[in-house]
Amino acid sequence: MTALVSHTTIDCRDAYALSEWWKKVLGYVDVEGDPNLPGHEECMILDPATGHRLLFIEVPEGKQGKNRIHLDLAPREGTRDEELAVLLGLGATEVADLRGIYGPGSGWVVLADPEGNEFCILRSAAERAAGPPPVHP
Repeated sequence: MTALVSHTTIDCRDAYALSEWWKKVLGYVDVEGDPNLPGHEECMILDPATGHRLLFIEVPEGKQGKNRIHLDLAPREGTRDEELAVLLGLGATEVADLRGIYGPGSGWVVLADPEGNEFCILRSAAERAAGPPPVHP
């Protein structure tokens, strides 16, 4: 027997605000018939294309230390660096820039959402398929 992931849960201080932020980042929507509203202690959002769901649950304590699990994001369109600019514009905070650590065109950037939960932005599928950019002397 095996199990499947029903949804990914993120503990937070303000479920509604954080779910709204992540909806902008990911293009997710509220679950049909179950809209998220200010004051809700649990807010679920879903990817209309894949059905993946994120559940935000309010907890009394703030985030402490590094996440033991995090989301790795890749742009649906465009490049990692273009998506990085969008994410920073939405209020993400840069934690670590690891671009180029394995050679030109490699790596990722570690970011944090408004409540400090870390996530990474990777190169897009098109960037990975194109391989590393040429090295100029």
